[in-house]
Amino acid sequence: MSSSSFVVRRARTADVPGIAALVEPLVQKRILLGKDLVVFYESIQEFVIAEDADGELIGCGALHVIWEDIGEVRTLAVRESSLRRGVGRALLTRLEEEAAELGLTRLFCLTFETEFFGRNGFLPIGEQVVPPEVYAELVRSSDEGVAEFLDLARVKPNTLGNTRMLKLLS
Repeated sequence: MSSSSFVVRRARTADVPGIAALVEPLVQKRILLGKDLVVFYESIQEFVIAEDADGELIGCGALHVIWEDIGEVRTLAVRESSLRRGVGRALLTRLEEEAAELGLTRLFCLTFETEFFGRNGFLPIGEQVVPPEVYAELVRSSDEGVAEFLDLARVKPNTLGNTRMLKLLS
């Protein structure tokens, strides 16, 4: 996907330092959880990035599969100087396309940016979002994002104030 001023593409390992630098100010503001470089490298196949006409990284986002029909939008970030240019929307659109290709029908996010995600079809969710038998399988995951999706007590100190949101894909 491209705009006249930026392009969205699959991330490469060479993008990891730029992704980490892009995310760091949001970690400092406690908007995103911090991740070690090794975590970014381990999950690089989940990321897409936006770069401007000069090849500078201006945004990123990741899609993480949680279950057979559910994925999570993770680490969606846009450089402050590039906000309100459609970068976040373009990244989210690409992640939704990838989710559909994988056969996912629902996308989850944990966010402070409820207006942005709300404008893009996400709605706040309550407690029961999967059947009990799926919950019993998911609760075995060591992934913090899955724990956030399930709203487990052990992640609440890290996510205080965030809103759990879900979108049904068509």
